[in-house]
Amino acid sequence: MHRQLLLLGLLRREDMHGYRLNEFIERDMAFCTDIKKPTAYYLLDRLADEGYLAEVDDPEPADGRPPRKTFGITPEGERRFAELLRQNLQAVDAPTFPVDMSIAFLDALPPGEALALLHAREAALRARLESIRETPGHRSGALRLVVDHHITYLECELDWLAEVIAWVETQDADQEGPST
Repeated sequence: MHRQLLLLGLLRREDMHGYRLNEFIERDMAFCTDIKKPTAYYLLDRLADEGYLAEVDDPEPADGRPPRKTFGITPEGERRFAELLRQNLQAVDAPTFPVDMSIAFLDALPPGEALALLHAREAALRARLESIRETPGHRSGALRLVVDHHITYLECELDWLAEVIAWVETQDADQEGPST
């Protein structure tokens, strides 16, 4: 649902060909979506087949390339976008965190090794946070809220990770785990 919402939402702003759409997603939104080019093209074709998008072949391909299709949202696509937007806004998906499986068995590692790995994770999270803070093109409007959401999440993750690190540093045989 969220991938269709993304594509329809972007095409509401302006008609685009698939390459440009994917370029924008990779450059400006990769931090918040896992949509890959093949999936995006598949969904664009499917949305067009379902009547949500109109396709226009560019009249003359450049440099011997195959013709590109420009996609634009149809009135039915506008209705589908609004439906998906409403559904997605009220949906509450239980988040899963793959790292939790490692934390559950953290005491299987020697504390020194666990700390080294946790500090490496911390460094990677900090680098990701800085990268998102420098995301181009989303300095205002609703898209800024997406950037802010990811910044807030990463800051909270770093706070939680600091608690985990402190627990490992101070643990002894009788401790049960970090408090939350």
